[in-house]
Amino acid sequence: MANEPCIPPVLPVVELDWRRLLPLVGKANAALARYDGMLQALLNPAVLLSPVTANEAVLSSRIEGTVATLEEVLQQDAGIEQAANRHADLEEISNYRNAMRDAEQSLQHRPLSLSLIKGVHQHLLQGVRGHDKAPGNFRNDQNWIGRPNCKMENARFIPPSPIVLPQALDDWAIYLASEEEDPIVQVAVAHAQFEILHPFKDGNGRIGRMIIPLLLFQKKTLSSPMFYLSEFLESHRTEYYDALLSITKHGDWQSWIEFFLTAIISQADVNLEKVKNILILYESKKQKFIDATRSQFAVPALDAFFMRPIINTTDFATHAGIENRVTANGIITQLHAQGLIHRVRKGAGRTPSVFALPELINITEGREVMPLALGES
Repeated sequence: MANEPCIPPVLPVVELDWRRLLPLVGKANAALARYDGMLQALLNPAVLLSPVTANEAVLSSRIEGTVATLEEVLQQDAGIEQAANRHADLEEISNYRNAMRDAEQSLQHRPLSLSLIKGVHQHLLQGVRGHDKAPGNFRNDQNWIGRPNCKMENARFIPPSPIVLPQALDDWAIYLASEEEDPIVQVAVAHAQFEILHPFKDGNGRIGRMIIPLLLFQKKTLSSPMFYLSEFLESHRTEYYDALLSITKHGDWQSWIEFFLTAIISQADVNLEKVKNILILYESKKQKFIDATRSQFAVPALDAFFMRPIINTTDFATHAGIENRVTANGIITQLHAQGLIHRVRKGAGRTPSVFALPELINITEGREVMPLALGES
């Protein structure tokens, strides 16, 4: 058990065994390059990968204790009321998605900085658990990590004192702007150091994981910041925390960096397979949507379902750019009759019908969570 604040590690990291790291570094760079090649082939990655982005918010939040699922998030988007015990989780996940989107947009015209991160943090905690813990401000008191309600002397980890935190954060920001021997190793170090500093009263884990794709993009390892690691980290949660803790307990940066590179290699391959399958699904559905509707709105209709894999008829018309409600409803009816979409809820009165593209949800989750639409296999 820790019993006093840790001393922030000095950056950059020295005395790494590069001979051991280089094979992993090579594989990680190659895996990211393959993934990015597929990303660059997408005409509109923001549309095609919208559910993948939503799933990252679900998984990164789950590491911090939420239990809501991607399907519940998508149903909430479509206006289907979720169980009362899920509302807080769903709000946190919604904030995560909005904060990530804002960060990605900000990065188009300014580098990752302490002020940008504070702005993202403010979005993350707005109106949710932690809203009373100084959103958008670095902490000025001591925090610690351990079992719920544990005292500081029983903590598993005590981050640096607030007295040394400002200088440590400035040093971290300088490190972000520097050029390291390998950008992925630099991202590994930057993520770990952020988690060690734990500069906010709440939300540090989620902000730290957001930083990963943002930095990979800034370091030009990715053409857009759409690479998400939380799926691997969530499924290897104990190793993730142990590897981070080993840095401050034993000065063991080597094991952490090897763990991070392994995570990148594994997740890049999983992400690549998902993007391939999403692209195959899109091309397959495009022709079927055209054949089923014979409409100029066939492709916009498909894009609407990729942006919102579970969508109500009102939002469908808006996202597909169809001003005439009769036309929009006619297209939905044709798609449903052909078994291309799945009806989740039948409309009644002012309550709109809700439809889904089950295959897209299943690809994103990596397992079948929703039955396929009628006539689909």
